[in-house]
Amino acid sequence: MRATWNGSVIAESDRTIVVEGNHYFPIEDVNEEILEQSDRHSVCPWKGRASYYSVVVDGERNRDAAWFYPKPFPLARKVKGRVAFWNGVDVVEVPPGAESPSQPSPTEFRRGA
Repeated sequence: MRATWNGSVIAESDRTIVVEGNHYFPIEDVNEEILEQSDRHSVCPWKGRASYYSVVVDGERNRDAAWFYPKPFPLARKVKGRVAFWNGVDVVEVPPGAESPSQPSPTEFRRGA
């Protein structure tokens, strides 16, 4: 799966999990350099308290476009350490072997390249 916004790949993984129709990416497969901590929070009755990130690409900000559960309730423990996207972020399936042109791979995100 690949998440893009404003012409940039912001996450890519073959290890997403789907919960309520949303792909949750392992945080290590997300380009954390484009995430900016938000003060927004929401509560899901079965997952717990969600925290948000804004996505910032090329000086443009997509406020609260990513969310995560730092301490999910026991029934939702599989979303811990994962990030999901919305609000204009495109999340699409990528055929095996497809590369992101001129974008770092998730491995390069992890190495900080």
